[in-house]
Amino acid sequence: MSTDTKQVVTEEKPVEEKPAAKPAAKPAAKPAAKPAAKPVELPAFEKSISDKVVEKFGDKIQVEFVKENRVGIKVNREDVHDVAEFIRDGLNYDHVESVSGVDYPQDKEIEVVYHIGSYSDSSLAKQILVLATRAQREENPIPGKDATKLPTLRDIFYSVEFHEREVFEMFGVYFTGHPDNRRLLLPEDWADLPPLRKDFAIKGR
Repeated sequence: MSTDTKQVVTEEKPVEEKPAAKPAAKPAAKPAAKPAAKPVELPAFEKSISDKVVEKFGDKIQVEFVKENRVGIKVNREDVHDVAEFIRDGLNYDHVESVSGVDYPQDKEIEVVYHIGSYSDSSLAKQILVLATRAQREENPIPGKDATKLPTLRDIFYSVEFHEREVFEMFGVYFTGHPDNRRLLLPEDWADLPPLRKDFAIKGR
């Protein structure tokens, strides 16, 4: 008895090709580090001037800036006379070229700035030392009769005589010890606010 043997043919399924794996993303390159800023080199002569003031008065003064032909010093009103005297006697500055005022109503202060030079010392011929101090600012000023006062520098630098008078009438800063605090440009009976205060145009009287 014979048995027919059937041959089973198995069809091979085609192998599915997997998509090639994407290469791993490279980490973002870090930005190149900026070169460290070089410290600003202060002009040696001007720095020597500011160093002398700091050595003398320490934390009573603040050096505002040191640059070519300019040194800026800020000082409290209680010390401005002593600092000015040292600037004359210790540093050889001999006159004030100008005096200006700056009104800071938000700080309730008025700043007075002296620009000091020298005729007698040739090494200081191009130098200006800027000395700044601040007086209390009154909301309703009565110039000469309120707290907006500073000590005069008239006994140290004769040239401030008219400059301080102008600051007095234009900003209301009275200079204690000044020999002549009369108004310079405005009439003696001026009854309005000092005209260079920032609230002059708005407020008035």
